[in-house]
Amino acid sequence: MPPLPGAELVHSPLQLYRYLLRCCKLLPSKSLQHYYRHAVKQSFRVHADEDDPERIQNIIKRAIEDVEWVLNKVRFT
Repeated sequence: MPPLPGAELVHSPLQLYRYLLRCCKLLPSKSLQHYYRHAVKQSFRVHADEDDPERIQNIIKRAIEDVEWVLNKVRFT
């Protein structure tokens, strides 16, 4: 189950970016929110020149799985 409704609608890097920043707001502390917001922004800078559509879709899929894992970890800790 995705952390926020609408994960299945994420098909572009911009949609993913917005989705991940919204997910950061679900984290319990401001320091965690800041850390993961920074990590999201850095990751987008690193992958900004990616032009292979298949690779982009793999990155989107993995990012959604990763954010789900992080939010589940925080909820059960």
